[in-house]
Amino acid sequence: MKFMKLGTRPDTFYTEEATRTVISDLPSDIVVQINDVSYHLHKFPLLPKCGLLQRLCSDAGDSNSIITIELHDLPGGEDGFELCAKFCYGITFHVSAHNFAPVFCAAKFLRMTESVEKGNLLLKLEAFFSSCILEGWKDSIITLQTTSNLPDWSETYGITRKCIDSIVEKVLTPPAKVTWSYTYTRPGYSKKHPHSVPRDWWTEDISDLDIDLFRCMITAISSMYMLPPQLIGEALHVYAFRWLPNTTHSTPIESTSASQTEELMEKNRRILESIVCMIPGDRGSVSVGFLLRLLSIAHYVGASPVTKTELIRRSSLQFEEATVSDLIFPVHSASEGHSYDIDLVVSVLESLVVLWRRQSPTVAENSQLLASIRKVGKLIDSYLQVVARDVNMSVQKMVSLIEALPDIARSEHDGLYKAINIYLKEHPDLSKADKKRLCRSLDCQKLSSEVRAHAVKNERLPLRTVVQVLFFDQERGSKETSQKLLTPELSLREKQTQSSTGDDGGKLKLGPDEKVSRRDQDMRRTTIPGTSDKDQHKMKKSDGKLTAAMERKLVIGETAEEVESEKGKEVREEGMARSKLHPKKIERKGGKLDHS
Repeated sequence: MKFMKLGTRPDTFYTEEATRTVISDLPSDIVVQINDVSYHLHKFPLLPKCGLLQRLCSDAGDSNSIITIELHDLPGGEDGFELCAKFCYGITFHVSAHNFAPVFCAAKFLRMTESVEKGNLLLKLEAFFSSCILEGWKDSIITLQTTSNLPDWSETYGITRKCIDSIVEKVLTPPAKVTWSYTYTRPGYSKKHPHSVPRDWWTEDISDLDIDLFRCMITAISSMYMLPPQLIGEALHVYAFRWLPNTTHSTPIESTSASQTEELMEKNRRILESIVCMIPGDRGSVSVGFLLRLLSIAHYVGASPVTKTELIRRSSLQFEEATVSDLIFPVHSASEGHSYDIDLVVSVLESLVVLWRRQSPTVAENSQLLASIRKVGKLIDSYLQVVARDVNMSVQKMVSLIEALPDIARSEHDGLYKAINIYLKEHPDLSKADKKRLCRSLDCQKLSSEVRAHAVKNERLPLRTVVQVLFFDQERGSKETSQKLLTPELSLREKQTQSSTGDDGGKLKLGPDEKVSRRDQDMRRTTIPGTSDKDQHKMKKSDGKLTAAMERKLVIGETAEEVESEKGKEVREEGMARSKLHPKKIERKGGKLDHS
């Protein structure tokens, strides 16, 4: 950091109570009051350099008496005035980026210009500002930060605008031409790229700025349209990470008193809402994980509904890019018994489904939208498997999350079954009504064979769900058996058809009667060998009986679940035994059912 040394005499200022004076053999003849501090000084060093004091003393009239001047509105306050007074006395002091703004504003206010005296303070400060501070990277940022204490005066005297222009110019410099020092503490970067300058090298240093100055900086950078939106988004991410509370923990802020907590909450709300307004409109300028974190912070600090709605909308647009870890946020409300913020995820899902249905009235025809919603379905099922382990998670929260997605979002229900099984395992005292409510969204037809085999033996499931799985297995087994019986006959028929039509030139053309006869023969061949028409009719009738029987089991099973748990075990054992039978045995068993 650069500095400027002015004066040669030692510092002789000292303090007595609320009075500042300088060691001298001469008595003070001018008193300058600034706020609660009084400066007892001398006219002969001050008046030649300060145009304002010259005019005020001349208006006072009597030059022999002690003159008292009140400068309560002096920009820079006591610190700025004291440095100007030391310059008049020739006392040594240093000007740097830390104290430039107050001393410059004070010198400007006191009219310490060249028109008053040659080689005056203001000329020296302007030369130092342009040649040292604005040429440096960190000096410009530090000076800009100090202007937050004097926002109006700094803007009036041009300090703020010149600092912003200098910083923006350096931010837009290609990384290969960056020669000044900067702060970059990303883990692992220096080892991987020891000699290269990262594209976001400037983001950490400008995060030191106050939120209002940071907003001016980002607005100025964005208005140049020279940097990609992702770099602007990275700067917002760094700033939020530094100043906003971390809501991934249960207690992000340790409160000391109610007033301090409310003051801190108000500051966080202002920072959050400013960051949301600065997010570029381009999709992907910030990650969905960052948007969800901002939404969690918005709930915690009590941000405005407009801010929450905007974050929900933007999160839903990129929700398919999220991971399970991006969705894990603790709930901060004392009234909630569970640990995870389910409502946050549900609100984003509901917005996503609304946008998705608006874009895709015929979903099946748009493969890209279908793949997108199914990717979200897998993400939610994985998230359900995590939150299901919370012993305080209510069935209502689980069901609301399960039903937030349309049926088409899940091509298979294996992940959903796993989440339900985990929940039932962690909540063994769940009532039968809650178990039914939880399992009603489970579609047995979308379960794989391995999961169905597990479900049949799963004693945690309600009996109704087990019977549904058994019914689907039985129905599927009947179809597979019929297919196996029909496949050899159909292949034989195909061969005979090919051989009969292979040489049309060497055969006579069939008449109408012969065609009818041939068609009758083909229809006879499609019947199963060894069965008559009456037997075929009986087999179709038996299939109907079998379906009706399974439906009766379903109704009986529901009643049996409430009266006797042993009946469930018998059904499960029956299903397990039936799944091990050979197809031919199943066929013979079906025949017996036909005759009964």
